[in-house]
Amino acid sequence: MARRAFTISPLGLWGAASAALLLFLTLGTLLAVAMKAEFTQGLGRADISALCFTLTQAFFSALLSVAFAIPVARALARRQFWGRQILITLLGAPFILPVIVAVLGLLAVFGRNGLFNQTLAMFGIETVSIYGFSGVLLAHVFFNLPLATRLILQAWLAIPSERYRLAQSLGFHPNDVFRQIELPMLREVVPGIFAIVFLICTTSFAVALTLGGGPRATTLELAIYQALRSDFDPGKAALLSSIQFALCTLAALIAWYFTKQQSTAAGFDRVVQRTDVNTLPLRMIDASVIAFAAMFVILPLAMVVERGLSGILTLPSVVWVAALRSVVMALASSAVMLALVLPLALIAARRRKAWPEAVAYLSVSASPLVIGTGLFILLNPYFSPRDLALPITIFVNAAMSIPFALRALLPEVRAVEATWSPLADQLGMRGMARFRLMLLPRIRRPMGFALGLTAALSMGDLGVVALFADPDAGTLPLMIFRLMGAYRMEQAAGAALLLLMLSLTMFMGFDRGGRQNAAT
Repeated sequence: MARRAFTISPLGLWGAASAALLLFLTLGTLLAVAMKAEFTQGLGRADISALCFTLTQAFFSALLSVAFAIPVARALARRQFWGRQILITLLGAPFILPVIVAVLGLLAVFGRNGLFNQTLAMFGIETVSIYGFSGVLLAHVFFNLPLATRLILQAWLAIPSERYRLAQSLGFHPNDVFRQIELPMLREVVPGIFAIVFLICTTSFAVALTLGGGPRATTLELAIYQALRSDFDPGKAALLSSIQFALCTLAALIAWYFTKQQSTAAGFDRVVQRTDVNTLPLRMIDASVIAFAAMFVILPLAMVVERGLSGILTLPSVVWVAALRSVVMALASSAVMLALVLPLALIAARRRKAWPEAVAYLSVSASPLVIGTGLFILLNPYFSPRDLALPITIFVNAAMSIPFALRALLPEVRAVEATWSPLADQLGMRGMARFRLMLLPRIRRPMGFALGLTAALSMGDLGVVALFADPDAGTLPLMIFRLMGAYRMEQAAGAALLLLMLSLTMFMGFDRGGRQNAAT
């Protein structure tokens, strides 16, 4: 009896290839790590110290970031002022900011000779050190306070205005409004945001490399790096990678669980003027909170610009070569990301399949350094990892950007398919004609954002490239780290300014290109 024939569409093959590559980079490298891990060896005292430090700094970083983000989000939600939208936009800058650039900005403000310690010295107060546990906490709060603020602000603004109108008619005190309306919302969103920030801090590498690194300030990421780069102990690196993957998976599941529990509320989207918060003490509190958040985010960036202007003119030629290498790598990562995410988004939208999203979000619980460790184990017997440093970095950066890109693209792709697919089917539009005429004009905006985000994140990468790259073939972030290690701080500041300008230019260029002539 003959079996029924079936055909595999080009989209299906494309999606299967993308999924296979992502599965290899996440689960495949994890399997290689697990097989190489020396579980019987156990953890040494230094390894246990690194594990404890990782959990401790991630917990307190998440706690401080979320705790400070709540009053900032509340102040932004209930105040209207000139420049409010610009400030909210600037709060998104640390997410695309190269870590090494932010570290230099924080050193300029809180370092040994920074503005903060100079102010303390003027009043005869003992200066503080930014290195070690306090420095790692400060850097993580700098990166994640704006992220937590944006997420909490989004939930705050989603509260229907009718609830505030009812509270005003009932004569609620501001404390009553917070307890009855705002606190239930915070109970829903804060645990998930805390888990997300905890996950980000657990996999942080560049911050620990530059501001930690001592015996009492070593994270699992840094221990993995040292096991491969310094000790050349793949078994130990694999064991630590397995532990970190388990921690990240647990944090990702917790974040996913609490995110799924958020309730929705209906309203008429009417703007309400809250008279209960117009008292002078509350206005002063909100103004102080907003001013502190703005200064905390903007001042380090301003210091990078101020100190980098003189250093950028004295950069050696090797820095410019590294900058060109970083640009090429960022463009290649963006192209690979788009080639991987488009078929997954199309399959998820057209065929209503859940597996593309599941495959795409696997990289959330995978650390770039864990992926790099698995690739090192797989490639080392056959190739020199240094010879493949840039291609490996390109693919890893693309894979790590897939969740953000899919989150931006998928809603638009679903809306286009739901609205225009029946007409396209009647007209017989297939293949590239369907993509070029129906889909592309309507997804250019999120596609430009996804490309710009991937390029910016790839420009600032200091994870996999630090593990594999040859000393003479590094990228611009790696070159900045080496200049800092050689105490050539003026040139490091100049290179950081160059990296900042390139990252923002690429992000804004892709984002603007996606918006230009994009169909609404």
